[in-house]
Amino acid sequence: APGAMSGSGSEEPQPSQATEDGQREAEQDWAAAKAFYDNVVTQRARPPKPQNAITVAVSSRALFNLVEEQKIYEEQGLEKYVEYQQNNENVILKPGPAFYFVKALEHVNARLLELYPDDEERFDIVLMTNNHAQVGVRLINSINHYGLTIERFCMTGGESPVGYLTAYLTNLYLSADSDKVQEAIEAGIAAATMFTANKDIAYSDTQLRVAFDGDAVIFSDESEQIFKEQGLDRFFEHEQLNENKPLAQGPLKGFLEDLGKLQKKFYAKNERLNCPIRTYLVTARSAASSGARVLKTLRSWGLEIDEALFLAGAPKGPVLAKIRPHIFFDDQMFHVEGAQQLGTTAAHVPYGIAQKYTKS
Repeated sequence: APGAMSGSGSEEPQPSQATEDGQREAEQDWAAAKAFYDNVVTQRARPPKPQNAITVAVSSRALFNLVEEQKIYEEQGLEKYVEYQQNNENVILKPGPAFYFVKALEHVNARLLELYPDDEERFDIVLMTNNHAQVGVRLINSINHYGLTIERFCMTGGESPVGYLTAYLTNLYLSADSDKVQEAIEAGIAAATMFTANKDIAYSDTQLRVAFDGDAVIFSDESEQIFKEQGLDRFFEHEQLNENKPLAQGPLKGFLEDLGKLQKKFYAKNERLNCPIRTYLVTARSAASSGARVLKTLRSWGLEIDEALFLAGAPKGPVLAKIRPHIFFDDQMFHVEGAQQLGTTAAHVPYGIAQKYTKS
């Protein structure tokens, strides 16, 4: 028996060695799998470098419906507002006017990543808010609930976020606060004030649709100045005389250009018919009398617009209700309100001579 014992004793390390090796291998496999998983997760979440990305900064009141909360802030003050937000941390916020636009940007990103996994030229959504940090948890909970990818937060605690917009290399800023939007426009940043549509409509889940007014939005307001100050006949005459002279650029020309650059990425992969971005020009200009200059200006910039609608002064609301854009940019509140009434999420660009007339 002792011999048997010693015999088995001498063989004992073999199986435990094998077990140890097996465990070590299993641990290495697990570590490799974890590293791979971590890498996949961080790859998905890691935002692109600001100099490569198309940065869209959205305020919390544009992204979510904070009408009730804003009322508490205005009527009861900051402390009560912060307390309310903290007490309702786990109550998910309802979508605000920019919500479906942001969802559509993220759909474009997902398609871009399929086609160009290593390319950083895509949308980066930044939450840019003058909210206090204590409100952050509710915002994060709501963002996670909807599965939005918003990694960069800038919470300025009551200070104007406009200085940060420049630091973040912002390509477009959307806010519910018209004063901040005005400040951003004056700082040379494309910006617009968001307005919620008066009724709910269904938006496309597969295609980002962006509609732009022409004068004082994509183009400068030089022609609009002539129309406002000298009337329609002089405007038509001026446009025909200057048909071959490109209009100067307006505040949102750069954003239209960004959309065009991304569209070309899809065209390069033979996805023109299946492109997840569509752009629309919706202008009160009439085609025959003043349309050529607009189209020639776009051509001179090397920009394609998918659909151009010249309405010759007819209201824009019905056409927009047919297009169902995720966002429509216009410099005149009259058109923004008309669009809103028929269910379009509209954004006011406070730029150009029309502002003088709106305020007077």
